[in-house]
Amino acid sequence: MHAPHAVPDAHAHHRHADAHATRRALWAALLLTGGFAAIEAIAGFLAGSLALISDAGHMVTDSASFVVALIAAAVALRPPSRRASYGYARAEVLAAFVNALAMLALIVWITVEAVQRLLDPVPVAGPTVMAVAAVGLAVNLVVAWMLSRGASGINARGALLHVFGDLMGSVAALVAGAVIYRTGWMPIDPILSLVVALLILRSTLALLKESTGVLLEGVPGHVSYDAVGRALAAIPGVTGVHDLHVWQMSASRVALSAHVTLTDGPAWPRVLASAQRMLAHDFGIDHVTLQPAWQVPPPSGRVIPLAPVAVTGVDDGSGHASH
Repeated sequence: MHAPHAVPDAHAHHRHADAHATRRALWAALLLTGGFAAIEAIAGFLAGSLALISDAGHMVTDSASFVVALIAAAVALRPPSRRASYGYARAEVLAAFVNALAMLALIVWITVEAVQRLLDPVPVAGPTVMAVAAVGLAVNLVVAWMLSRGASGINARGALLHVFGDLMGSVAALVAGAVIYRTGWMPIDPILSLVVALLILRSTLALLKESTGVLLEGVPGHVSYDAVGRALAAIPGVTGVHDLHVWQMSASRVALSAHVTLTDGPAWPRVLASAQRMLAHDFGIDHVTLQPAWQVPPPSGRVIPLAPVAVTGVDDGSGHASH
């Protein structure tokens, strides 16, 4: 048999290794992106290209997002304290939320500026735009590769979303420069800027929805609340489940609490062990608080009754499935 803390220790070691790799990738991305953002912004102003300026703006927000992500990653590793009994892992979710808001602000700015340039075109130096955009594309590809291989978690995905926006912006600037150089058609620059803004809007909204759900302690999207309740109620010896709550402690850990009504008090240790194994194996919920009860209390506050159902193949606590 394994010691009771063997699995948690292994998970903790894995999380720390992932956090170290994430910080290393974020530092490298920050240096590359921040350095090139200044070059691209200057070139964009000199060339009069909104596509380059918007791409430089992406890179500036990228750099800021990397700083936020690095701070959050460092804070998330702090152990639980008297003031934060769950620890600080949710700091990474907060960073992802802030990064999503920053992306929305940038999308709005690009859209307004693009519409103004469509109404009042500005001359753009096509060759300069192409040269700078080509270098920017190479930088963004390197940064995206580093983050996709060396970083993990919702915080890293928030930073990677910024890089994806940069990548699309570099492609748009490169195409805009080529079209202007070949045809002299200036509206292509703001048009492609609008296309990039729309492309990254969907991913930004998805990240904002996910991070908001964690901050509001909503039921994780990959977990079915009803399925969890039915699975608990189907454990032999359980007659009902109420006051069931499922929420995310952090981007990667799910917690659960519930009142479990029993037919027999002495069966509680077996029921508890079966419930813990089932929740961890079937739903990935490893932070479980269950309270036994021998009669259902009168409704007061938030009570969600869940009647037991007959389910085959449920672990009866002895290591064998009941039918």
